[in-house]
Parts: sequence; structure tokens; C-alpha cells
Amino acid sequence: MIEKFKTLFFVKSSLISLYLALTIPIPFITSENLKILSIIFFIFGLLLIINITNDYVNTCDNKISYEISFISKIFGKKNWEIFWKDIKLIKSLPTSQGSKVHYFISNKDESFLVPQRVENFKRFISIVENKTNLNINGLSYISPLWTYKLLTFLSVLMIIGEIITFTI
Repeated sequence: MIEKFKTLFFVKSSLISLYLALTIPIPFITSENLKILSIIFFIFGLLLIINITNDYVNTCDNKISYEISFISKIFGKKNWEIFWKDIKLIKSLPTSQGSKVHYFISNKDESFLVPQRVENFKRFISIVENKTNLNINGLSYISPLWTYKLLTFLSVLMIIGEIITFTI
């Protein structure tokens, strides 16, 4: 059975709302002869950010795969897949922010970043544990969910402030 794990809603919403908060003022402050161009670039950028937040993970009985959008491929990200039987360990490395990233290490010593920003993460981790028989203790979201919620909230406050400022 194939199970699909999409990017967390709060990750998407935080990135999209931050983009909006940072770019909504641009059409209002550009000169008249650049307004149409700035609106076109604003819409183009919004479509880009929505597109690149649509990565997902597929799991099935034999393998796990990470699928990215066409736009992400243009920016250098790559799809990957690995068979469960080829995963020999999960390696954890600290980040400079104090959390951890995790990698699937294959029998050929290839590294595949464990997706840590997917919906239904507990289910995803249980599948990894069942299929690999590896210790998954310590696998968690790369950042606490409250950080994405806070970023979304602050971005929405900025958007509201900008709307009020430019409509008064």
C-alpha cells in the first residue's frame, strides 16, 4: 500500500505568509511605470513559493521516495528513492540551531535526508521503524511546530499592518 506524506501545513503557511508579508508592499511603493511589472513578479514569486512547498514522501512495501516539484528541480533539488532493505542505519547530526537532522545511510554509503517536515509524522516514523527495524528514538520534527505557527502569526500581523497602512 502506498502512503503519501505531504509537507506540513504549518511549514507551507509560514513560508507563504512570510513571502506575502515581505512582498505585499512592493507594488504600493514602486513608481507608476513599474507597478504592472512589480505585480507580475509578485504573482510569479507567489506561484513559485507555493510550488516549491509541495514536496511529498511516498512509502510503500518496498521503498521510500521523496518527490519534488518541477520548479524545485530547476533550483537543484533532486527526487530520490531507496529500498527499505538497502537502509543500513539512520545517522543523526546536530544543526547549528541545536536540533538534529537525520539521514538514511544505504548499503552503498549514500545519504538521504530523512524528511522531518511531513504531515502525520508519527505514522511516517512508525512505517520507517517497521520497514527498517532500526532504532528511531530521537527522530522528530526538525523544528518544534510552534516555531512555524509563530512565524505564520507574525507574518499575518505584518500583512494586516501593511493592509491598514496602505488603505488609509
